[in-house]
Amino acid sequence: MSKETVEVLVEGGKATAAPPLGPALGPLGVNIGKVVADINKKTASFKGLQVPVKVIVDTDTKEYTITIGTPPTSQLIKKEAELDKGSSNPKDEKVADLKIEQVIKIAKMKEDSLTGKTLKDKVKEVIGTAGSMGVMVEGRDFKEALKAVNEGKFDSEISSGKTELSAEEIKALEEEKKKLAEEIKEKHDLFVKQAQAIIKENEGKEAHFIKTKLREAKIPEEIIKELMPEEDKKAGAKGAPKQKK
Repeated sequence: MSKETVEVLVEGGKATAAPPLGPALGPLGVNIGKVVADINKKTASFKGLQVPVKVIVDTDTKEYTITIGTPPTSQLIKKEAELDKGSSNPKDEKVADLKIEQVIKIAKMKEDSLTGKTLKDKVKEVIGTAGSMGVMVEGRDFKEALKAVNEGKFDSEISSGKTELSAEEIKALEEEKKKLAEEIKEKHDLFVKQAQAIIKENEGKEAHFIKTKLREAKIPEEIIKELMPEEDKKAGAKGAPKQKK
């Protein structure tokens, strides 16, 4: 009996026969359409998330088994926080907040793949990942949240294993996320105005010089790229960078 294993990452409920799945299954002689349908049925609950899937095929009988892994921790955090993406500047810009119950929920879902020995250790791993995405826990940045866990402030919640939130808690998190988004926009607009002033002040100088001035003023890199497209950098002293209106 010979077996072949195909491992892919698919969006929950949206696997197709397109690459990489179809071409990998084709040589194994299985009914690709049926495999895809079975995968979509098994991953339907992970809609919007990237899910690791393993298809084990018996090359003699053409029978197969499908095992579904859990999405990466970052994907689960985005789902709980209802985010499209994490923060581009997680140290200074926070995009969402999670309750400890949501962190416990993720830690339980990832129980087999996290390295911590206890649920408390696994919770700390999830908090670390959240911190790298600019997501707070209980209104704390990840360092303060880890400190709170180590001090036992969430021991009762972790021991109870509670993972559900009340309607009031969900509403409060949504309001906080809106507030954080507004703060990020205000910061962005302020940086843009500051950057535009620096660009205007140094009009006619080489792009490299202006870029250095912007960095000295601690203008975020994404704004520098936004206001100084690549073609302007190459132009150098031929002309001043275009200013975004």
